Amino acid sequence: MNNCIYLDIGNSTTKWKFNETYFELPTSQFNLDKLPKSSNIVLSNVSNDVVISKKSKIFVVESQPSYKSLKNSYQVPSLLGSDRWLAMIACYEMSQENGFVVIDIGSAVTVDVVDSFGSHQGGLIFPGLHKIRQTFDFPINNNCNIQILGKSTQEAWSIGTLGLLINSINFRLDELKNEYPDAHIYITGGGFEEVKKLIQFPYVYQKNLVLDGLEFFADNMR
Repeated sequence: MNNCIYLDIGNSTTKWKFNETYFELPTSQFNLDKLPKSSNIVLSNVSNDVVISKKSKIFVVESQPSYKSLKNSYQVPSLLGSDRWLAMIACYEMSQENGFVVIDIGSAVTVDVVDSFGSHQGGLIFPGLHKIRQTFDFPINNNCNIQILGKSTQEAWSIGTLGLLINSINFRLDELKNEYPDAHIYITGGGFEEVKKLIQFPYVYQKNLVLDGLEFFADNMR
């Protein structure tokens, strides 16, 4: 859509796309005044901390039963997070001839699987790295070398929590690749940088899958 802002409000980061350019801010610093003037805003909002009042120029996207031949597996489609649905739409448009797995590594980690017929097989949700680390008030060293054992509480907690997350991702993807060997794997989300060196399977990284999905969704509405 011309002169349209595609807006993705996440729990940690808010991103938007306008005139083919991407922008982002911490969600805690975002409000609508940060956006350029536009006649239309297409919005995905999964943050519990940001309430957007309904205005005529804002279209709030909810997950639908289907998008083209992509089928939502939820019995109540709108209960699937709009960010997950839009990321699937973007992956669907990029790999229509194959099934795919989309992994979003953020405040939570989500994994969704779509087969080669476009049927959503379901997904997984588990805590992201920062949520895991909030379970105990231990210090963190984000720059410590990855090794098997730490030689301080800080190192042990940093290495152990990172291992917990990455082992969960690698283990689940190993299982899914056995069941869906031809599926393309896409990764998105702000937590990618912290784990990218430890991922043990081939993938394509797409930083702005939800925004791309918003644009595909909006174009399909026209």
